[in-house]
Amino acid sequence: MSLIITDECINCDVCEPECPNNAISQGEEIYEINPDLCTQCVGHYDEPQCQQVCPVDCIPLDVNNPETQEQLHQKYLALTGKA
Repeated sequence: MSLIITDECINCDVCEPECPNNAISQGEEIYEINPDLCTQCVGHYDEPQCQQVCPVDCIPLDVNNPETQEQLHQKYLALTGKA
């Protein structure tokens, strides 16, 4: 699954630069994650970097965008041109 940023986000600006896929951007009120770009850092890191740096723990799995580890890996390959 991709990740999602909840309305508990405090706009602290630490998650956006940590995303290796540029999936995080400033929305109208809070940061948002583009599910087409989010791989949960599969292929880059062992754990999602945005979750690691978030001080308020507002980045859970997005249950509306279920993906397997293999699908996340395939997305990583496509995004990085390694497919």
